[in-house]
Amino acid sequence: MSADTPLSKERPNPAVDGSELIRFDRVVKRFGANTVLDELDFSVASGKHVTLIGPSGSGKTTILRLLMTLIKPDEGTIKVGGAYLTHEEKNGRLVPAGEKHVREVRKNIGMVFQQFNLFPNMKVLRNITEAPVTVLGLPKDEAEQRARDLLDLVGLGDKCDAYPTQLSGGQQQRVAIARALAMRPQVLLLDEVTSALDPELVAGVLDVLRDIAHTTDITMLCVTHEMNFARDISDQVLMFDAGRVIESGPPEKIFSDPEHERTREFLSAVL
Repeated sequence: MSADTPLSKERPNPAVDGSELIRFDRVVKRFGANTVLDELDFSVASGKHVTLIGPSGSGKTTILRLLMTLIKPDEGTIKVGGAYLTHEEKNGRLVPAGEKHVREVRKNIGMVFQQFNLFPNMKVLRNITEAPVTVLGLPKDEAEQRARDLLDLVGLGDKCDAYPTQLSGGQQQRVAIARALAMRPQVLLLDEVTSALDPELVAGVLDVLRDIAHTTDITMLCVTHEMNFARDISDQVLMFDAGRVIESGPPEKIFSDPEHERTREFLSAVL
């Protein structure tokens, strides 16, 4: 991918300067009697690629679902770009945010799910243009040009007129990546994006994400069991266990010389 990509033509807002983009402050999330996140504190700086690793059930995907406001925290606050996500300030107090406020903050976030979630009745091009036109108010011609550029980026420039059912799983996931990027998010959330794919399709999707990570300044927050991918693209790796971060650091430290016994146990099982 050249330096002048569909993503490099527009700078994220605010500019990528290493400032704090995401902040979880004492976030608690329970499902019944099960505490999935236990007073979680962590932050992600703009332009950084942060990967969450850990056993199933440790709270990693819950973090992404909270950022997409698919669920709400039971306690604590989340900020994105300096703005509260599920709260807003009124008369000097924090109160639950209205839907308009949530939509405004959430539009800075894009997510690629385990399942592709494409609209089966829409061709590939419209799958990508639908949200930029209806949510961002982008003119149709501009949205279609953006979509074509992004399809070229993910290696599917010839699939504009295909329906999702005519594509392989790997191709559908690449369309889903293009769809998320079409909204020009400040941060891209990746939730086990290869877990639903046949093994021979995984490499192609990961190569696309590596390209995006290495040639753009988009912030990425990734949940994955693909440890080589995490090592390749991450600025920081966070090890989760029982709803808390038990260890964090650069990938060369976490994967080569972890300090916590639980991290060593987990990595010995997956590497």
